Amino acid sequence: MEYGFSKIVDLSFEDAVEKITAELKKEGFGVLTEIDVKDTMKKKLNVDFKKYKILGACNPPIAHKALQFEEELGLLLPCNVIVYEKEGKSAVSVFNPMIMTQIIDNKEMSEIAEEVKTKLLAALNRV
Repeated sequence: MEYGFSKIVDLSFEDAVEKITAELKKEGFGVLTEIDVKDTMKKKLNVDFKKYKILGACNPPIAHKALQFEEELGLLLPCNVIVYEKEGKSAVSVFNPMIMTQIIDNKEMSEIAEEVKTKLLAALNRV
């Protein structure tokens, strides 16, 4: 099973970050965290790295519902979305929440993961 879904887009890195953030919002997701990997690598290791961001996306109503079934689910949240430079274009990838169903044996979680997958793919497909 793939742990994510990706696409290459003909957008600048900054435009790709802006676009996926806006599309996630349309699906009810907010970006709770934003990790600038390029900046972190430079500060912590003094190495140059390509533009690369990890966005921690959360859909509060779905997260609330899921946490009612699995208290420990917070270990797997939020759903990560990444954007990075790739050969003059930008790669955008979203986490495949169906991976959680391999870890958590709970029918309710399977249904929730499918709902999240549908929303994340909808956002990705519009970028």
